[in-house]
Amino acid sequence: MSCQCFIIPKDVLERYSKDDSLPEAERKQFADAANFESEWRKARAINAKLAVSGQNMLESAFLAVFPPPVLVSDCKNGTVLSGTPVPNPGNSSDGTAKRAFDETKAVANFYKQVFGRNSLDNNGKTLLSSIHFGVKYNNAFWNGNQMTYGDGDGNIFVDFTKSNDVIAHELTHGVTQFTAQFAYTNQAGGLNESMSDVFGSMFRQWQADEDVNQADWLIGSGIMGPGAIAQGFTCLRDMANPAATHALAPQPTHFNQYQNGMDPHESSGIPNFAFYKAAKAYGGKSWEKVGKVWYKALAGYVASPNLKMLSFANRTRRQARLMFPGDVALYDAINNAWKAVGL
Repeated sequence: MSCQCFIIPKDVLERYSKDDSLPEAERKQFADAANFESEWRKARAINAKLAVSGQNMLESAFLAVFPPPVLVSDCKNGTVLSGTPVPNPGNSSDGTAKRAFDETKAVANFYKQVFGRNSLDNNGKTLLSSIHFGVKYNNAFWNGNQMTYGDGDGNIFVDFTKSNDVIAHELTHGVTQFTAQFAYTNQAGGLNESMSDVFGSMFRQWQADEDVNQADWLIGSGIMGPGAIAQGFTCLRDMANPAATHALAPQPTHFNQYQNGMDPHESSGIPNFAFYKAAKAYGGKSWEKVGKVWYKALAGYVASPNLKMLSFANRTRRQARLMFPGDVALYDAINNAWKAVGL
């Protein structure tokens, strides 16, 4: 699975790199972040392949236990991973270190309690986060082996650990890496990004104990800086209204808008909208039934790197019937949601 796995789409970085309303130094930071994303693609692909191959091919004496180890390292505004280990990060005076630790631990608890999964690989994988990466770096990413967070420029974006759904989004790229292994192109790429948005949003709702009506369904609202807010942007994406103008990266809402070659951050709006519609139609807590069906459709099959969106939709239809036989309302909610987005 060759995965870019950055939370901020490259086109957003490039847009701000050309925004004359921003100071030249800030535009350069966006340009550098966009260029850096391209440079990391090969390394991420290798990291992901090695991680999956090691798990599948090599014998290990490691006894998986729960909870998995959660570690935090400080890059101290450098760019060498993983950085200097932060001792006792859960009690750190550095708010970024504490958030990275606490939220990562919470994501692991979410996957364990709701889905019975032991860390990203289901084998107790150590969860390592590097913080303070680069100088005012405007992104966060999963590199195939660990998490990395920038501090943001303080204007368009703030510290990337400040949005718990962003943390869950990026860690879910690791879950996808060890399960379906969706490629990062075409329809599978859209599914890849959608899984991270779906489970990131579910985690946020689970942590706040919100039902589908209480949830705001926004992705990345916690990392919007004052400059972005002044421009009218309240989030990166809105699962309840993917085409919304208050979203920094609006998305299509129907499969008839899909084209091969779309950025996965864009095409993910279609399955995102389907999940939102299914959860809203069924009601209650998104993770209790609809979320479990989505998880089974992701993790309950052999690796399928080039899966089409319709095939994933049909997996959820099938699993709704298998997992919750007799719950006609659940099947109807999921079936009708996919039909509403053209699948």
